Amino acid sequence: QETGFDASGWGIRSYCPQKPLGPPRTSELGWKSLTTPPIEDGKERGSVGRLRPKIVVGRERICTIVAALVDTNVLVYLFDHRYPKKQKIAEQLLRKGIEEDNVRVPHQALVEFVAATTKKSLSDGPLLEDSEARQEAEEFLHQFTILYPNENVFRLALRGMAAYQLSWFDAHMWAYAEHFGLSEILSEDFQDGRLYGSVQIRNPFD
Repeated sequence: QETGFDASGWGIRSYCPQKPLGPPRTSELGWKSLTTPPIEDGKERGSVGRLRPKIVVGRERICTIVAALVDTNVLVYLFDHRYPKKQKIAEQLLRKGIEEDNVRVPHQALVEFVAATTKKSLSDGPLLEDSEARQEAEEFLHQFTILYPNENVFRLALRGMAAYQLSWFDAHMWAYAEHFGLSEILSEDFQDGRLYGSVQIRNPFD
């Protein structure tokens, strides 16, 4: 059975809101937050319980021209210490995305992120404990604009699967970008540089 992306052995495959985000809110979730200082070369992130920063999300975050959709592998590499170079690239990319508000995260990527990081069959154990993965998923909800699927996205995915010979999950990921008018997908799971409809693929790890 095809499970979509299988990068690095993870083995699973995943609109700008029209209403204001509301008053600033504070989160104390997450021991690995993108609002903490960057990873120093040769050092892993802190252990459980060491980093619990407060994250404030303000009202000023509004819809602008969106540059790119972030695929699941970018989120997972943020916590995959087996690939330090890719981990650092993922962190830099996501930090910049928060600062410039120029990336969007599809709901599918969050679903796949939790599944991939808690996968028990990895040789050295899961990347995150279940509770940690839940906390980090909550942080992504606070830090990024999340795109949710609708009937249009689903129908686009069906057509994209047939037109571009994509796996079902890759086609569904592409459909988010096509439907919401995003010009790029940041991913290592598609053909780098290829144009699918109006969406171009860029592999940030290449």
